[in-house]
Amino acid sequence: MTRYVADRITQVGRSATVALLDEVNRLKAQGISVVNLSGGEPDFTTPPHIIEAAEAALRSGATHYTPSRGLPALREAISVKLRDCNGVHADPERGIIVTPSAKHALYITLATVLDAGDEVLVPTPSWVSYAPMVQLFGARAVSVPLQPEDDFTLTADRLEDKVTGRTRAILINTPNNPTGRLLTPAEAAAVARVAVEHDLVLITDEIYEQIRYVDRPHLSLASRPGCEERTVTINGFSKGYAMTGWRLGYAAGPAAVIGEMIKVQEHTVGCAASFTQLAGLAALTGPQACVQQMVAAYDRRREALLNAVRRLPGVTCADPEGAFYLFPNITGSANPTSDGFAGWLLEATGVVVTPGHAFGLGGEGHVRLSFAASDAVITDTLARLERL
Repeated sequence: MTRYVADRITQVGRSATVALLDEVNRLKAQGISVVNLSGGEPDFTTPPHIIEAAEAALRSGATHYTPSRGLPALREAISVKLRDCNGVHADPERGIIVTPSAKHALYITLATVLDAGDEVLVPTPSWVSYAPMVQLFGARAVSVPLQPEDDFTLTADRLEDKVTGRTRAILINTPNNPTGRLLTPAEAAAVARVAVEHDLVLITDEIYEQIRYVDRPHLSLASRPGCEERTVTINGFSKGYAMTGWRLGYAAGPAAVIGEMIKVQEHTVGCAASFTQLAGLAALTGPQACVQQMVAAYDRRREALLNAVRRLPGVTCADPEGAFYLFPNITGSANPTSDGFAGWLLEATGVVVTPGHAFGLGGEGHVRLSFAASDAVITDTLARLERL
């Protein structure tokens, strides 16, 4: 009975990756042997010192509300991290808000900066939830399609071509899901120039920041001249520290914007859970070797899966520089559409991948494979692909 549901909700589709997980569970319930490479969740258990910090917090009574902005100690640690690792200066008192997940940080950012009818430029291929989130606020996500022929390079001309009088913001994801690319200095300069010239808000999703395989620094747009006062930086703990289930993220930006975002947080979730915030504090201030060990494991799986995918007839694949996905081009194969290839691969091997069209314009002709799965799953996948 959709007459009881708002039009803006009925016009938004389900998350493609969540829907695929439902399909995987359905197939497994039928006794069908499948391996799932469609998700984006680290297989690792959260490092012990982080778990121990949460346990100690619970035992000490950290089971109550915190300030909506987040615990002062955690905001201070985030501020130090942003300064030392990103060259970004965020006031821990007025320029940072701790949220229950980076996804929620993005949601309240969009809720704060967008009015109905506004447009957000989103370079695509991009994460499946960006456009629907924008749509939920009566705004429009405008794709800036990037091309595999030039390695999905983002240029000022491509952005300028999509700017209109309604353009309000640019949303950048680096390292990128699904392509695995890191933003280059030239691309950062191009984005910054367009944002400054058109007085646009910059929203940067940097959730995969710690997962990189090349000797190049992570670039935060908020550190560029003219961008600090217009940029909201989104990050969190899910990917780097294997804390997906903890639901802990943050946003940092101009005090005037963060101050308005507080209203959305106060009237929705109130605050992030107290004991998870103390776990996040332990993650930021504790030993970082655990992150390096996980990245080393991802890199090993990346190489193994790359070698196997590149042996498939008609398939090419660039080296991902960050995140934990392959995004092979399958247009030269016998099944050149992303749905066709994903369906064929599932039927032939039981390997579940995400069709590229789920990631917007520029994604068709590709599929996404996650190598965040366990070593056992990757080994099983390699054996199944080898049989092809």
